[in-house]
Amino acid sequence: MVLNYLWASFFLIAFCIALFQLIFFQNTTIFQELVTSTFDNAKLGFEISLGLTGVMTLWLGLMKVGERGGIIAIFAKIVGPFFNRLFPEIPKNHPVFGSILMNFSANMLGLDNAATPLGLKAMKEMQELNPSEDTASNPQIMFLVLNTSGLTIIPISIMVFRAQLGAADPSDIFIPILLATFFSTMTGLIAVALYQRINLFNPVILAYLGTLLLLIGGLIYYFSTIPQEQISVISMVASNVILFSIIVSFITLALIRKVNVYEAFIEGAKEGFSVAITIIPYLVAILVAIGVFRASGALDMLVDGLGFLIAAAGFDTDFVPALPVAFMKPLSGSGARGMMVEAMNTYGVDSFVGRLAASIQGSTETTFYVLAVYFGSVGVRKTRYALTCGLVADLAGVIAAIFIAYLFFH
Repeated sequence: MVLNYLWASFFLIAFCIALFQLIFFQNTTIFQELVTSTFDNAKLGFEISLGLTGVMTLWLGLMKVGERGGIIAIFAKIVGPFFNRLFPEIPKNHPVFGSILMNFSANMLGLDNAATPLGLKAMKEMQELNPSEDTASNPQIMFLVLNTSGLTIIPISIMVFRAQLGAADPSDIFIPILLATFFSTMTGLIAVALYQRINLFNPVILAYLGTLLLLIGGLIYYFSTIPQEQISVISMVASNVILFSIIVSFITLALIRKVNVYEAFIEGAKEGFSVAITIIPYLVAILVAIGVFRASGALDMLVDGLGFLIAAAGFDTDFVPALPVAFMKPLSGSGARGMMVEAMNTYGVDSFVGRLAASIQGSTETTFYVLAVYFGSVGVRKTRYALTCGLVADLAGVIAAIFIAYLFFH
């Protein structure tokens, strides 16, 4: 319901602002820009879906190999005690736990192309357990909010962008992003737990979260002891070695168990095409709405107005030029990426604004995109409180990124 009104409001706000510009500022091209934006973003939505087809075909095929070989069941048992308490409505040792773990792992390694098909696989398996086909279940909401909170251990793509733009140390945003995403994820987890009345003080949950915290602390310590110029190289190599090792382990265990690996891959891969076709309408809908909102100038007005209020309140406004990334990130990943690059080019890749923009870009995921694609892939229309919790996690990630950037770079 929230997404319904929000989607419609994008168009209504864009129309009102465009009409204001036409009447009072004689901007005779504004409505042409809005219409052009609808066509461009409709095309973009289709192209993204088309691009996902190959990746989803690959990973859904590999997941089928993993299922037949039994490694997904092994993953499910490893995280079972933790996930059984976060997702109490899912039967114990259900294969979906393996898919959820694989999706989270890919996200943490910054491997977006692998994470999306794995996440869609998890959503499909949870939908099979959903008592109401058109309404989001509690496990689906918990999964999506944790997904959109975007816990990232290795922000490869952001470090690559910084390197391409000539940053003196492309990896200096590594620890700030890690900390910001941790706050975002914990906020999302707490928000959903409050709705679903999940006891986060359960000893098992605390043990797993404590282990994760130790892992993050260990990584921070390790990367603080090696030369800065090596961090991005080590991160890139490690993440891809881990990913390809998982692929090889899937195939190896399946061969040991005498599974016809090729046929299993083809069987799973066939699902990829149908999933990609299913998400096209949802993806086009959200991208077109976001596009007209941005083309109307509403986003710029929002940032300028907030900057004025912050200045009037007597607070430091050095972070304001990076806010377009924060506002765009929940709406459009590519849009936020463009805003980040623009901030780096305008203010300097190693400036406070440039580093803050990169930190915000890595602090959370694209909430509207994830909800549209993941829920759309299984036909869920009633998202309940998923959007609210996702945006709360986004806000926590952005606020954390701003404070941490002041601590590290200002």
